[in-house]
Amino acid sequence: MEPLPETIYTGKENPTMNCAECTTKECYQGKNCVSYRDEIKQKFTGTDLDILKAASLIESRYYKKKNRVEEIILFAKEMGYKKLGLAFCVGLSEEARKIQEILKDFDVVSVCCKVCGISKEEYNLEKIEGERYEASCNPMGQATVLNKENTELNIVVGLCVGHDVLFYKHSNAPVTTLAVKDRILAHNPLGAIYSAYYF
Repeated sequence: MEPLPETIYTGKENPTMNCAECTTKECYQGKNCVSYRDEIKQKFTGTDLDILKAASLIESRYYKKKNRVEEIILFAKEMGYKKLGLAFCVGLSEEARKIQEILKDFDVVSVCCKVCGISKEEYNLEKIEGERYEASCNPMGQATVLNKENTELNIVVGLCVGHDVLFYKHSNAPVTTLAVKDRILAHNPLGAIYSAYYF
């Protein structure tokens, strides 16, 4: 069993991976940092291997040449997907409409986060605005709709933190994220990392 390199050793009795603090990233040149590499390699079979190959092709041919929307289209075509799901936040409805228009070469099923209009009171959920009716976000409802439609790839646009977790968990189809929600930073959460003011 290969020992973990010092650059990622955390000092604990049972060291855990800590790639974020590794300064050399020797894995990029083929160094193995885990004892169960073969177990991981064996996971790439069937559809998972097809997805890996398609992703690698997109990366290789279009690196720094295509934006995220274009890459999703290229990936979906490479995989032979015909039916795509679009799970979006109601606050990004206009963006979702434009995205669906861009994806016109596919059969797109889009579903808003407020699908079913279930009251937050039904599950004793905290409200944003006190007394008025407030429909709960419904990520499991979104996943259920897309599952019943037999989508082949689902695209997430701006689901809230936590709601996205439930959507990923309950989606039958593989999921890719086009946009994450960050109302403060124009849906660019890395702005908080790049900005000395926020950091």
